[in-house]
Amino acid sequence: MNNRCRVLGRAGVFAATWGAAALALAQTPPSLADCAAISADGERLACYDRASGRARADAPVPAPAPGQPPAAPPPVVGNASQPAPGGLRAAPSLIDSAWGFEPDSNRYVIDLYHQNYLLFARWTNNVNTAPYEPLFQAAGQNEKIDSAEAKFQLSFKMRLWTTDDRRWGVWAAYTQQNQWQVFNADISRPFRETNYMPELFVSYRPGVNLGGGFQWNLLNVGLNHQSNGRTDALSRSWNRAIATFGVERENFALLASVWYRLKEDEADDDNPDITDYYGYGSLTAIYKWRGHSLALMGRGNVRTGKGAAQLTWMSPRLLGPLRAYVQAFSGYGESMIDYNWNQSTIGIGIALNDEL
Repeated sequence: MNNRCRVLGRAGVFAATWGAAALALAQTPPSLADCAAISADGERLACYDRASGRARADAPVPAPAPGQPPAAPPPVVGNASQPAPGGLRAAPSLIDSAWGFEPDSNRYVIDLYHQNYLLFARWTNNVNTAPYEPLFQAAGQNEKIDSAEAKFQLSFKMRLWTTDDRRWGVWAAYTQQNQWQVFNADISRPFRETNYMPELFVSYRPGVNLGGGFQWNLLNVGLNHQSNGRTDALSRSWNRAIATFGVERENFALLASVWYRLKEDEADDDNPDITDYYGYGSLTAIYKWRGHSLALMGRGNVRTGKGAAQLTWMSPRLLGPLRAYVQAFSGYGESMIDYNWNQSTIGIGIALNDEL
């Protein structure tokens, strides 16, 4: 029995030793001559890889079986202005998309600019009748302005010139806003106010990393004219030099504008105190989430304590490009004729686009 155990034990040691040796031989890289003797192409290539010490390539991803959805694409991370870690495709930049800063964007393009919307109904808590009373009195009428009206805005921009990398551009833009007394049949449903705003400016993409994920991606500098095209007591207008700075982080953007009013002759100035109410700049924050878009604008004059705020909401697309739209405003200057009139308004309707 003991001899038998000793034989089995020696056999086990021999087998273990032989197995270790065989494993060592198997792990020893083959020679080029060994690989050349292999007739099958795939095996010969694999042999050459082992002989050269080259790591084995990852197996190809199999095609999905019939009836199964394709594999999900890699997640979108980061900002388009910087490469994402791991080589993943970056999320599109709000500013780059709105201003055509992508190198492959159209050189000459007509695009949407400020919000384009139609408010089916807009209500105010404080109707401004003062500018129109002299007209009604001269006509011998005792008419009233309705507190509810329609309001819409059309705004587009056109790139006139750009560099090959699209970082510089020259743009012309036009915005028109209308207040329409569509429910007021007593005075033949007139347009109460129409504001016209042509602009010409140069745009630049600084592409400066500000830290914390924020990127300075927009600088616009140009000239702006705004007026209501009226005469005599109803005329309102001003000219400005404006600079706009745009900073963004993923689905959040901040647009800061500063302006300087170009002086006019006192005899031709219909509203010399307009900066007391509009101030010298504005700040707009835009946040997008699951197709929804929220924008908050604030402006004013610190010295006079007068200004305004506007909050807008847009839903995801409902019908083609159309989205539900709500606009709330409080303060001075909802329109040029109301530049020195304080009111709070709210309206509902549809919209095409946000600022970005």
